[in-house]
Amino acid sequence: MLIYAQLLGSSGVERGLIGPAETARLWERHLLNCGVVAELVPTTSDELVDLGSGAGLPGLVLAILLPEVRVVLVEPMERRTAFLMECVAELGLGNVEVLRARAEELAGQIQADVVTARAVASLDRLAVLASGLARPGGLVLAIKGATADEELERARPVLRKLGATGAEVVSAGADLLETPTTVVLFRTAHPSPA
Repeated sequence: MLIYAQLLGSSGVERGLIGPAETARLWERHLLNCGVVAELVPTTSDELVDLGSGAGLPGLVLAILLPEVRVVLVEPMERRTAFLMECVAELGLGNVEVLRARAEELAGQIQADVVTARAVASLDRLAVLASGLARPGGLVLAIKGATADEELERARPVLRKLGATGAEVVSAGADLLETPTTVVLFRTAHPSPA
């Protein structure tokens, strides 16, 4: 994790993937904030997709913490995917694949057990994108901020339409972080019996 922190604080800043002011709070605001999400990933998970990976938050952090899980980083921007591939190589992460694509392009081609996202889109839009990348009954973990409850309420009509279940706001890392990570989680629809 130290090497990834160094990459984020140097090359990540130089390439505009994180702001220079973020280096002072890299651990608390970014790495630890993402790392505690690992406690929400079921131990039976084989594949995790990180939607809109950006600088690798939370995807690379989770790949480091969950080496037995295959992690697919989905990111449409070339400069970001170049950075992600360099990080994967530098960190020697054999469980990570980087895909330069939009979620819409991959819908139905990936059937992940878990889909994660951080600062990608409003929950109603994110729910549609994530549902296309998850297996039926897959878990979606959307890292959100202080307005998570309101965002979940606004997204409920879309979640119902998608057949999502168990939508709720949870905290991760309450015993480790001064400010726990707020996550909206839900399960994607199960296919209707024929």
